[in-house]
Amino acid sequence: MTRTGTAHGRGTTGAPARVVLYGRAGCHLCDEARALVERVCAETGDAWVEVDVDVPGPDGARPADELGEMVPVVDVDGVRRGYWRIDETRLRRALAAGAARP
Repeated sequence: MTRTGTAHGRGTTGAPARVVLYGRAGCHLCDEARALVERVCAETGDAWVEVDVDVPGPDGARPADELGEMVPVVDVDGVRRGYWRIDETRLRRALAAGAARP
């Protein structure tokens, strides 16, 4: 995955990424989830980041150690919102609900 840990924009408000997509190279469901997240976030103006679960983080831990084969995974505002097949309606609702918070 070439976008390991890369933020995709800052959204229209300049805020950091609200959406985190965990995936891995060679995963067709991850490819589908990436296209969905990219499209929805482009429409809503929310930034997102993609994390390759097989690449160790700064602390040496790999997200795959926790997630195993449960990819792709999408978190919105730090809350797990879906895995394997990502539901567009659920993603949009999570983004809208978070945007409504003060």
